[in-house]
Amino acid sequence: QLQLVESGGGLVQPGGSLRLSCAASGFTFDDYAIGWFRQAPGKEREGVSCISSSLGRTIYAESVKGRFTISRDDAKNTVYLQMNSLKPEDTAIYYCAAAKGGTWWTIATMGCPKYEYWGQGTQVTVSS
Repeated sequence: QLQLVESGGGLVQPGGSLRLSCAASGFTFDDYAIGWFRQAPGKEREGVSCISSSLGRTIYAESVKGRFTISRDDAKNTVYLQMNSLKPEDTAIYYCAAAKGGTWWTIATMGCPKYEYWGQGTQVTVSS
Protein backbone atom coordinates (compact mmCIF):
# COMPACT_ATOMS: atom_id res chain seq x y z
CA GLN A 1 0.00 0.00 0.00
CA LEU A 2 1.31 3.42 -0.94
CA GLN A 3 1.67 5.53 2.19
CA LEU A 4 2.99 8.97 3.07
CA VAL A 5 3.51 9.92 6.71
CA GLU A 6 4.40 13.44 7.80
CA SER A 7 6.18 14.23 11.04
CA GLY A 8 8.13 17.02 12.70
CA GLY A 9 5.40 19.56 13.32
CA GLY A 10 4.97 21.40 16.58
CA LEU A 11 4.91 24.75 18.32
CA VAL A 12 7.67 27.23 17.52
CA GLN A 13 8.21 30.93 18.21
CA PRO A 14 8.28 33.48 15.39
CA GLY A 15 11.71 33.52 13.82
CA GLY A 16 12.33 29.92 14.77
CA SER A 17 12.94 26.86 12.63
CA LEU A 18 11.36 23.47 12.11
CA ARG A 19 12.10 20.54 9.82
CA LEU A 20 9.23 18.44 8.53
CA SER A 21 9.69 14.91 7.20
CA CYS A 22 7.59 12.96 4.73
CA ALA A 23 8.32 9.24 4.89
CA ALA A 24 7.13 7.19 1.92
CA SER A 25 6.51 3.48 1.54
CA GLY A 26 4.78 1.07 -0.81
CA PHE A 27 5.98 2.52 -4.11
CA THR A 28 9.12 3.25 -6.07
CA PHE A 29 10.02 6.50 -4.39
CA ASP A 30 12.30 7.93 -7.06
CA ASP A 31 9.57 7.54 -9.70
CA TYR A 32 7.51 10.23 -7.93
CA ALA A 33 7.71 13.95 -7.48
CA ILE A 34 6.86 15.09 -3.95
CA GLY A 35 5.10 18.27 -2.91
CA TRP A 36 4.30 20.05 0.32
CA PHE A 37 0.98 21.79 0.91
CA ARG A 38 -0.49 23.61 3.87
CA GLN A 39 -3.97 24.51 5.00
CA ALA A 40 -4.92 26.92 7.76
CA PRO A 41 -8.41 27.00 9.32
CA GLY A 42 -10.83 28.85 7.07
CA LYS A 43 -8.36 29.04 4.20
CA GLU A 44 -7.88 27.08 1.01
CA ARG A 45 -5.07 24.61 0.65
CA GLU A 46 -1.88 26.29 -0.55
CA GLY A 47 0.96 24.70 -2.47
CA VAL A 48 4.23 25.35 -0.65
CA SER A 49 6.91 23.56 -2.65
CA CYS A 50 7.66 20.59 -4.85
CA ILE A 51 10.68 18.60 -5.93
CA SER A 52 11.11 16.48 -9.04
CA SER A 53 11.43 12.70 -8.99
CA SER A 54 15.11 13.01 -9.82
CA LEU A 55 17.77 15.65 -10.46
CA GLY A 56 16.42 17.98 -7.78
CA ARG A 57 14.32 20.53 -9.66
CA THR A 58 12.41 22.58 -7.08
CA ILE A 59 9.66 25.19 -6.98
CA TYR A 60 8.61 27.38 -4.06
CA ALA A 61 5.61 29.54 -3.37
CA GLU A 62 6.52 33.22 -3.20
CA SER A 63 5.33 33.32 0.40
CA VAL A 64 8.07 30.90 1.51
CA LYS A 65 10.85 31.52 -1.01
CA GLY A 66 14.14 32.17 0.72
CA ARG A 67 12.90 30.74 4.02
CA PHE A 68 11.92 27.14 3.21
CA THR A 69 14.01 24.45 1.54
CA ILE A 70 12.71 21.17 0.13
CA SER A 71 15.03 18.20 -0.27
CA ARG A 72 14.84 14.45 -0.69
CA ASP A 73 16.88 11.49 0.46
CA ASP A 74 15.97 8.63 -1.86
CA ALA A 75 18.01 6.15 0.17
CA LYS A 76 15.64 6.83 3.09
CA ASN A 77 12.48 7.29 0.98
CA THR A 78 12.03 10.63 2.71
CA VAL A 79 11.42 14.23 1.67
CA TYR A 80 12.13 17.12 4.01
CA LEU A 81 10.89 20.65 4.34
CA GLN A 82 13.30 22.84 6.28
CA MET A 83 11.42 25.90 7.52
CA ASN A 84 13.40 28.88 8.79
CA SER A 85 12.41 32.38 9.88
CA LEU A 86 8.92 31.15 10.65
CA LYS A 87 6.05 33.61 10.81
CA PRO A 88 2.63 33.32 12.46
CA GLU A 89 1.07 33.15 9.00
CA ASP A 90 2.95 29.88 8.43
CA THR A 91 0.65 28.25 10.98
CA ALA A 92 -1.23 25.43 9.24
CA ILE A 93 -1.51 21.72 8.82
CA TYR A 94 1.23 20.66 6.44
CA TYR A 95 0.69 17.79 4.02
CA CYS A 96 3.00 15.99 1.66
CA ALA A 97 1.81 14.46 -1.59
CA ALA A 98 3.21 12.25 -4.36
CA ALA A 99 2.80 12.41 -8.14
CA LYS A 100 4.02 9.71 -10.49
CA GLY A 101 6.47 11.11 -12.97
CA GLY A 102 7.09 14.72 -12.15
CA THR A 103 10.47 14.73 -13.85
CA TRP A 104 12.95 17.58 -13.86
CA TRP A 105 11.71 18.55 -17.31
CA THR A 106 7.99 18.46 -16.59
CA ILE A 107 8.40 20.50 -13.41
CA ALA A 108 10.69 22.97 -15.13
CA THR A 109 8.25 23.50 -17.99
CA MET A 110 4.83 23.01 -16.38
CA GLY A 111 5.32 23.70 -12.68
CA CYS A 112 4.43 21.42 -9.81
CA PRO A 113 2.34 18.40 -10.83
CA LYS A 114 -1.11 17.26 -9.80
CA TYR A 115 -0.82 14.81 -6.93
CA GLU A 116 -2.32 11.36 -6.57
CA TYR A 117 -1.44 10.40 -3.00
CA TRP A 118 -1.56 12.38 0.23
CA GLY A 119 -0.35 12.05 3.78
CA GLN A 120 -2.35 12.71 6.93
CA GLY A 121 -0.74 16.04 7.78
CA THR A 122 1.25 17.46 10.67
CA GLN A 123 0.38 20.60 12.62
CA VAL A 124 2.75 23.57 12.62
CA THR A 125 1.95 26.42 14.99
CA VAL A 126 4.04 29.60 15.03
CA SER A 127 3.21 31.72 18.06
CA SER A 128 4.87 33.61 20.87
